[in-house]
Amino acid sequence: MGEMCKELLKSKGYTSEVVSSGKEAIEKVFMDGVYSIVLTDLVMPDIDGIEVLKKIKQQNPQIDVVVMTSYGTVTNAVEAMKLGASDYITKPFKRDELVVVIEKILQMQRLEGEVDRLRSELGEKYTFGNIIGESAKIKKVFEIISNVSNTEANILIQGETGTGKELAARAIHYNSARKNYPFVKVDCAALTETLLESELFGHEKGAFTGAIKDRIGRFRTADHGTIFLDEIGNISLAVQAKLLRVLQDSEFEAVGGDKPIKVDVRIIAATNADLEGNVEKGLFRRDLFYRLNVIRIFLPPLRERADDIPLLASHFLSIHNEKNRKTVEGISREAINKLMSYTWQGNIRELENVIERAVILCKGKVIEPADIPLYQEKTGFPQGLSGKPLQELMDQVERQIIINTLELTGTDKEKAAKVLQISRASLYNKLNKHKINESL
Repeated sequence: MGEMCKELLKSKGYTSEVVSSGKEAIEKVFMDGVYSIVLTDLVMPDIDGIEVLKKIKQQNPQIDVVVMTSYGTVTNAVEAMKLGASDYITKPFKRDELVVVIEKILQMQRLEGEVDRLRSELGEKYTFGNIIGESAKIKKVFEIISNVSNTEANILIQGETGTGKELAARAIHYNSARKNYPFVKVDCAALTETLLESELFGHEKGAFTGAIKDRIGRFRTADHGTIFLDEIGNISLAVQAKLLRVLQDSEFEAVGGDKPIKVDVRIIAATNADLEGNVEKGLFRRDLFYRLNVIRIFLPPLRERADDIPLLASHFLSIHNEKNRKTVEGISREAINKLMSYTWQGNIRELENVIERAVILCKGKVIEPADIPLYQEKTGFPQGLSGKPLQELMDQVERQIIINTLELTGTDKEKAAKVLQISRASLYNKLNKHKINESL
C-alpha cells in the first residue's frame, strides 16, 4: 500500500517517503520535521494511527495528517478528525481519490501561507515605526498609542483631515491582541442615515425598499476584531442610539430584525469635528461621547510639527520612487525650506500628494523648489476661473448652497439637512466650517 501511494504521488510530481510502522513515522517526523502531510493507516501492529496523529500534532501542529480507514472503522476516522486530522480516505480507494485529497490539503496550505504573508505585510506596514516624526507632539501620540494598543479600551481619535487618523487606528489594531482578526473601516460621512444603519448593523430581506436579500453589517464582519468609525460626528441620533447599545451590551438588531446579535468588537472612532460642542447643541449623545472617549488621542496638524516635514518628505520620496519606478535621489535644502514654510491645510495627505507629483515630474536627480508648486502660489496646481484654488471655489459653492437651503426652509435645520441629504450633525459641522450665522 505504501509503495503504491509513493509511486502514485511521484507520478504527480510529489516527493514522499514510506515507513513500516507508526513508531518509525513519529521518529522521522521528530528528527526531520520537513513534511507537509502525513498519510497514516489507522490500524497498525505497534502504534495505531490515532496515537501517531496525537504525537505528530503535539510535536508540530502545522503538519496535516490524513488517515486511511476501512469501511468498518469509519467511526474511528471521525474520531481522528476531532483530534485534528485534516481528512480521511476509505480503503479501498481509487488512485484519483488520494490525489484529490492530497492536492486539496496542499492548496489549503498554500492559501494559509499567503494569508500569513499578507498578515505579516500588514503588521509591518502598520508598525509604530511607520508613524513618522521626531517632534515632541508626535512622540506624545506615539507613547499613547503604544500604551493603549494591547488594551480593550475604546478610543477616540481627533484631528484635522489628513493628519493620519486611519494610520493611527490601524497601528493600534495591528499591535493589539486582535491583530489576526478583521480591521473594518466605515466612513460615516459618506452615507445617508438609512444606508449607514444598514452598513453598520446589516438588514433583513424586505426591511426597506431595495433590501432584496439579507445582509450582514460591518459589526458582524469585524467580530473579534476592530471597527474604525471615521467621521463619527456625522451620524444621526437614531444611529447613535444603536451604537450606544453595542458599546453597552455588545449586541444589536439588524435593520428590520428583532433578534439580538452578539458581537465582540473594539471600537475606534475618529472625527475632525468638535464633538463636545455637538454634545452641548444636542447633536451628539452625551452618554455615547463618554463611552467612546475612554482614551482620546489628538493628532496635531502638520503646521504644528513642521520639524517632522523633512523626515516625512524623505519617507514619501522612497515610497513614490518605488511606486512610479523613479530614481530621484533626494530633496534639496531649498525645497525642504519651501515645504517647511507652507501651511499644509491638507496636512500629511497633502504633503504626500505634493511629493508624489514632484517625483513624477522631476527631471533631475534631486527635487528642487520649482518641482513643488504649492496652492498659495499663482503658478501652481490648476486653479478655478477666478484664480482661486479649486478647493476654495468648492467651499464657496457649498457655503452658498447651504445658505440658499436654509432660506428656503425658513432656517429649519432639520428640514435643511433632509433637503441636502445629510445628517443634522453634518449640517452643523458645515455651518461651523463655513462660519454661517445660525440665526439666518
